[in-house]
Amino acid sequence: MSEPRTPDDLPKTPEEKTGFLAEKNDVPKNTPGDKKGKNTELKDVKPDNGKREKQRNFLISIGVAVVIILAAACAFVFLTPQVATKGDRVSVYYSEAFDNGTVFYSNMNSTNPLVFTLGNSSVLPGFEDEVTGMAVNQEKTVTIPPEKAYGLYTQTLVQTVNRTGPLANISFVTGQTYSIHDKVANTYTTITVLNITPTTITWDANSPLAGQNVTFTIKLDNLTKKR
Repeated sequence: MSEPRTPDDLPKTPEEKTGFLAEKNDVPKNTPGDKKGKNTELKDVKPDNGKREKQRNFLISIGVAVVIILAAACAFVFLTPQVATKGDRVSVYYSEAFDNGTVFYSNMNSTNPLVFTLGNSSVLPGFEDEVTGMAVNQEKTVTIPPEKAYGLYTQTLVQTVNRTGPLANISFVTGQTYSIHDKVANTYTTITVLNITPTTITWDANSPLAGQNVTFTIKLDNLTKKR
């Protein structure tokens, strides 16, 4: 007869023999798929430093460009001198000379500059053209042709008129210049007397400088911009 055995003495099944191992095996293990999943998850949250760096550099470039443009605009406004344009009121000193260099008029050493508004046709067209675009204290010497100075010589402006009315009482002198007032048109014409008879007078209404080049030395003294 066999002796009674305690449960510990009974043969153990393979499952019982491996109980300790089974407990170990109950610990979750990382499968290849799990590892792959973890790697994928980490990769997804990794910051893209290269892209952020590009964005930052792009924004910096835009900022630098804006600063350069603003600086250039300010420099243009504050460093570029104002120049005379149509509608501006200017005061100028100038001298006039013939082609041979002889000066026949100048206000350079006076305290009374010529003052006029550009564009109102109160001065010679060539003179006005030359003043336009000048800056204050700028000085230049230019030669203006007859058509933009005192005009071309016109033979029809040489006339012989009767010495009647107001002309009868004027003591004309040959070679002298006079200013004739036309009351109807309310205009003044400068004439040079060429010949005198008891009943007529021949004069030339061309400017003494008609048909001649005139050399101007011009200095812009002051400038008041059009408002």
